[in-house]
Amino acid sequence: MSRYHVVVIGSGPGGYVAAIRAAQLGYSTAIVERERLGGICLNWGCIPTKSLLESAHRLEDIRRASDFGLRVTGDVGPDFAAVIARSRGIAEDMSHGVEYLMKKNKITVIPGTARFLDNFKIEIKNGEERSEVEADRFIIATGARPRSLPGLQIDGKKIIGYREAMTQTKIPARLCVVGAGAIGVEFADFYRSMGSDVTVLEALPHILPLEDEEVAKLLARSFQKRDIKVLTGVRVQEGVVNGETVLVKYTDAQKQTQQAEFDLVLSAAGVAANTDNLGLEELGVRLSRDRVLVNDHYQTSIANIYAIGDCIPGPALAHVASIEGVRAAEAMKYGGSHTADTQYEPVNYDLMPSCTYCHPEVASVGLTEKGALEKGIEVKIGRFPFTASGRAKAMGDTTGFVKIIADKRFGQIVGAHIIGPGATELISEITLGASMELLPENFARTIHAHPTLAEGVMEAAADVLGEAINL
Repeated sequence: MSRYHVVVIGSGPGGYVAAIRAAQLGYSTAIVERERLGGICLNWGCIPTKSLLESAHRLEDIRRASDFGLRVTGDVGPDFAAVIARSRGIAEDMSHGVEYLMKKNKITVIPGTARFLDNFKIEIKNGEERSEVEADRFIIATGARPRSLPGLQIDGKKIIGYREAMTQTKIPARLCVVGAGAIGVEFADFYRSMGSDVTVLEALPHILPLEDEEVAKLLARSFQKRDIKVLTGVRVQEGVVNGETVLVKYTDAQKQTQQAEFDLVLSAAGVAANTDNLGLEELGVRLSRDRVLVNDHYQTSIANIYAIGDCIPGPALAHVASIEGVRAAEAMKYGGSHTADTQYEPVNYDLMPSCTYCHPEVASVGLTEKGALEKGIEVKIGRFPFTASGRAKAMGDTTGFVKIIADKRFGQIVGAHIIGPGATELISEITLGASMELLPENFARTIHAHPTLAEGVMEAAADVLGEAINL
């Protein structure tokens, strides 16, 4: 029987990062993976979806070529099979990259599905083979999977999850997207660019429900201009497969029962944690529904078993899982101790950036305006529209704005929201600054190169102070 200091179960962006950090800290480390290294993010989520969206956005640019004084002749449209193949190829390359990182860091990769036998031993099933592995500590990083709604059971054919949405062989003529979080919005964007007639159904009052309402409203208007039908306040009752179509029945915002027929339905209404069949209940690991409960050091109710990522409560984001993986490994080494060389720092979830890669892009960090007011914070808000940005005008992409929310009393930035070109890159400047407790005046008085989109951050910060120049 093999024995390690640390065994990580799951090789997604949380698991493989945790394994690398554990190895860097001197632990003999193994990682268990039942499919491909890199998990959902690299193989079926973050990376390949961005590849699909890049193809979609390039296609939209070509369609607008005349806006830039360019002449395009011949048929312009997607080679859908090639778009899908490019996405899968990029995922394959990224998975190979994780394989290299495992070898580089001398991490043993064990293929198969793990189940706890006790808190120091797991059984691993790989086809007909069975083996047992012991470890001083385990990190559960098993991620999550699409969650089926009542009456809308995912069958992988006509009612699909995000995984099947990435490997379709043809463009659906009529697509219904149920759920308008980041996954739903991104696929709505992609398939509309490919040529689908897209309808988005969202139960909450606005799309991207976790984002600032001002941002969500602008995105909804942008989608509607592209003939993406957006319906909010909707309760889906059921989806009935009738041969080649699906009849979706729902209650609209006015409580009226409606129905519509589609060629494909994408269920993007949340995820369920992959914590079943791990033997956690028998072991006595505490869960809240399907999520593993952990402390600030990512320890479960059993001290030598840790958990991170989408299988614990909190934001289901790849970069969240990655930083949790780093911190879990460091907690094993340092715990809560502070030394001259090292310091264990708990993750600051209040300043966790979020990105949606639709067009226009959406990114945020910290509180929404509504969230700040609900906390009793008196706010000052600065905005800078991309219509006033020389760089955005040159790019031909002026939809959106930068919005910075500051505490009126103390001055610190409590939230920032960007919709528009480069939003997912621009948010990092504000995240870093807010993490370092910089104030709006620090951003406003830092020289930004001209012309750049980043000037929008500077101008929005200046607007907080009532000092914006180009408004």
